[in-house]
Amino acid sequence: MTPLTLFRSFLLAAAMTLLLITAARADDDTSTIKFSDPSKPGTLKIAVSNGDVSVRGADSAEITVRSSAQPERKEQRRNGLRVLTSSASYSLTEKDNVVTLSHGGGSWPGSGGDFEITVPRNTHVVISNALGGDLEIVDVTGDVEVKSLNGSVSLEGVSSGALVETMNGEIEVHVRSLAENKPLSFTSMNGEVTLHLPTDAKANVHLRTHNGSILTDFDEQKLVTKTVSAKGARGSASGFNPEEIRATVQAAVRVGVEAAREASRAARDAVREARRAQSQAGNQTENEEIVDDHGADIPLPPIPPLPPVTGGKIVTGTLNGGGPEIRVTTMNGDVTLRQAE
Repeated sequence: MTPLTLFRSFLLAAAMTLLLITAARADDDTSTIKFSDPSKPGTLKIAVSNGDVSVRGADSAEITVRSSAQPERKEQRRNGLRVLTSSASYSLTEKDNVVTLSHGGGSWPGSGGDFEITVPRNTHVVISNALGGDLEIVDVTGDVEVKSLNGSVSLEGVSSGALVETMNGEIEVHVRSLAENKPLSFTSMNGEVTLHLPTDAKANVHLRTHNGSILTDFDEQKLVTKTVSAKGARGSASGFNPEEIRATVQAAVRVGVEAAREASRAARDAVREARRAQSQAGNQTENEEIVDDHGADIPLPPIPPLPPVTGGKIVTGTLNGGGPEIRVTTMNGDVTLRQAE
């Protein structure tokens, strides 16, 4: 066998080994769970500290989760000890037709985990991202609620109610259809908001931005609008009330500072808890039950509510005669209302 042939054989063996390892890892990193009553729409609640989250609707009766983090496992170890919690894992539970996925509350706040989740299409999805990460929801026909501190939010195929709030990040939404009595609301303090609507969609719109433009490619026969000034804008030729702008900016700064302080406190607590748990584990014998609780009691940093946005440029109107309410607000960025392709 020539050296070249031997080298090729080695590369082939290495590639096959890598494929086997990847396949085994993919199996290990996948979890499934079912709603207790699949005949009714269920709810998926997701709480992560840091990481990208992608949720896709599918013709399926169960929820499938793939993640760079490991699922929490309760089986016994070889030494007979049970793992009650794991600092680097995520939990997936179900009760009363509500599935809850939680990751990051009991670990170092900076340690993230990315998630790819498949759900039944009519699932109601609620996502809370405490520190940062991009969020994507595709082909989900149930209501959607998203609250994020840092990261872009993308919704594709919306056909029900939606509420999206992010402190720092762009929001892009593709609406498949509007449902009666199902409002849509999108707010970003720092980021553009782009909304794609069917050309025949009927809606009442309320669009607002402080530092940006309000744009559309709907013609004036379909989208009938008027521009209004914020209340109390007296003495300002531009339509802005300086006091309202200053108050809104100060409130946004306070929210960001408090979020940073909360993350810092959680980080310090995590270090102390990890050291304490490590010290306790070192004092236990093999016959004692070891609880892997490195930071398990540390909650996820809460997402502070967005400050109210007042003043700015406001455009209201009706699309194709009016219908469900659509509200789009940003402090810094453009608001764009586009016709779906």
